[in-house]
Amino acid sequence: MTRPPLEVADLIRAAGTAFIERNRQWLRWTHIKVLLAIARCRTAALGGHIDACTRCGHRAAISYNSCRNRHCPKCQTGARERWIQARRRELLPTPYVHVVFTLPPQLASLALQNKKLIYTLLLRASAETLLEVARNPRHLGAEIGFFSVLHTWNQKLQIHPHVHCVIPAGGLSPDRTRWIRSHPRFFLPIHVLRRVFRGKFVDGLKSAFQQGQLHLSGNLALLAQPKIFASWLPAIVSKTLDRLLQTTVRWSGVCAPLPRSLYPPCSHFQPPTDFLRRQPGHLSLARLRSQ
Repeated sequence: MTRPPLEVADLIRAAGTAFIERNRQWLRWTHIKVLLAIARCRTAALGGHIDACTRCGHRAAISYNSCRNRHCPKCQTGARERWIQARRRELLPTPYVHVVFTLPPQLASLALQNKKLIYTLLLRASAETLLEVARNPRHLGAEIGFFSVLHTWNQKLQIHPHVHCVIPAGGLSPDRTRWIRSHPRFFLPIHVLRRVFRGKFVDGLKSAFQQGQLHLSGNLALLAQPKIFASWLPAIVSKTLDRLLQTTVRWSGVCAPLPRSLYPPCSHFQPPTDFLRRQPGHLSLARLRSQ
């Protein structure tokens, strides 16, 4: 693949210093460390090495060293491929479905001030929702397995917390003696997933507030008062917003088979690892995002 005209590293070198100066009120040293590592990756700042053939003595051009930071889009390509190959070995001979759980935009500011808490709650609530709804005999009546990928922004790099879940279209029976396959065109009811997920997330948010775990400052400072928080939270789950959630598919998003592709023995489903390869995945930045 040819090098694009601009990479994330180029943008950081050009505007990184000004960005850090403007945002020192919330940037931590860990953030700055990542920016510095990406800017210096594969440049003379990290030194270099020359590869030589031990038989003929031929020497290649100098290669600058990598930063090896886990967030660097250049350094993590190999690690991503190894991770995908490991997941490929775990695939079951069954179709897979793709479910997305999304938080409404009204919670974006809260997520920015409480990243670890909100993202942990998002992952836990979505996982518990899938397990609980799938166990219900009215829906699937099976014990399912899945993996989840957290995304914290959208394609426009705006805050947009959501979780992608890739799930085999079926599960083990309660006695773990047989495989229960879901309907070929239907996995789990969206309206039930939405309702259960919303309830679990809101309950977790209430508990975090009562235990003093939420950081509320700036435009959220007033929410630190229990009465104001108690009146604000119901608005997130009000009937008006609930209608908005149903039309914009918030709280719980798509629940559909992965796209068509040649995928033996289920030739009408695409391998979930191919879906992951198209995502930034566990990388925080995509190398070509600057395009």
